[in-house]
Amino acid sequence: IEEENEDWIKPLIHQSQGAKEFAYCPYSKFRVGAALLAHDGTVFTGCNVENASYNLGLCAERTAIAKAVSGGYRSFKAIAIASDLEDQFVSPCGGCRQFMREFGDHWSVYLSKPDGSYKEMTIEDLLPVSFGPEDLKKKRLFTTKNGS
Repeated sequence: IEEENEDWIKPLIHQSQGAKEFAYCPYSKFRVGAALLAHDGTVFTGCNVENASYNLGLCAERTAIAKAVSGGYRSFKAIAIASDLEDQFVSPCGGCRQFMREFGDHWSVYLSKPDGSYKEMTIEDLLPVSFGPEDLKKKRLFTTKNGS
C-alpha cells in the first residue's frame, strides 16, 4: 500500500513545501506550509499568516482548509504539513488539530521534514478522544434554569 501511496503523497508533500515559501511570519520566523487533498484530487495550499496581534494569526492548516471550505469542499483525503525543522517532523498545533477534526477523524496527516521524509498519522492519532460535530447531535440533559 505504501508504494501505491507514493504516487500522490510525495507530490502533496512537495506542494506543502512550496506553500511554506509564501509564509508571512515576521514575528516567529517559523514558516509552515500545508497542502490539503480533497477526494476528487483537488489540492488546496495554505501558509501561516502572522499578525501583530498574535492571536489573530492563521496557521497553514487552517488557511488551506478555509480555502477548501470556501470552495464548497467538506470532505478530505489527506493533508501534508511542512516546516523548516530539520531534526523532527512538524506537528500541527492543538487548534489546528481540532479544526481538522471538524471534517472527520479518519483522514491522513503527513508530517514532513525539508528533505521530504514524512510520518503518516490520522486526525484520530493526533487528537484522541476528540469532540466533533456528531457530538452535538447526541442526547443531552439540560440543566439550565431557563431551559435553553
